[in-house]
Amino acid sequence: MSDLVPVVRRGRWLALLGLATALAMPAACAGEIDPAQSRIGFQLKTRWGQALEGRFPEWSGEIVDTSERRRQVRLRLPAGEVEILGHPRYSKITRGAGFFDADHHPWVEFVSDPYTEDLLREGGLLGGALTIRGVRRREVFTLEPASCARPTIDCDVVASGVVYRSDYAMDRWGFALSDRVVFNLRIRTRPTPAP
Repeated sequence: MSDLVPVVRRGRWLALLGLATALAMPAACAGEIDPAQSRIGFQLKTRWGQALEGRFPEWSGEIVDTSERRRQVRLRLPAGEVEILGHPRYSKITRGAGFFDADHHPWVEFVSDPYTEDLLREGGLLGGALTIRGVRRREVFTLEPASCARPTIDCDVVASGVVYRSDYAMDRWGFALSDRVVFNLRIRTRPTPAP
């Protein structure tokens, strides 16, 4: 009987450890971002006040664990696929040498700073490194408070941020397009398969 007591205690301790670990894990899972349910777009204006809506129809991204409590978003957007909705001419301009220069710089990339689950739930500022045309700069995006308990799984994570074209050597077409570009993101992850 005395040999059984340590085994029972060890079993209870392992059960408590398992429960504590489960409670400490964030509600949203790290994993691949689902482009079918997510949207990455931007808005810019012409010098005549016309609003142009742009989007990246094809792209990839993931959310990776950087520590036990922190995660990081990594996005890769093909510059050659960018389109301005309803304006094929502007689509060609944004892919060209004066804007994204997709022939020489095929990717727009963003790597966020590590963040906690609280930021997704409560909203706030998320910084990171944005690379456009080979120029890498720190930018900050504003996350809206989540509308559900498990952001990225049961609801979108919604973010926006302002980028200036001139910061990335995209200063051609200044007579026609404003310098300010507003990026808008709605992010969901793919469902994680059951173990």
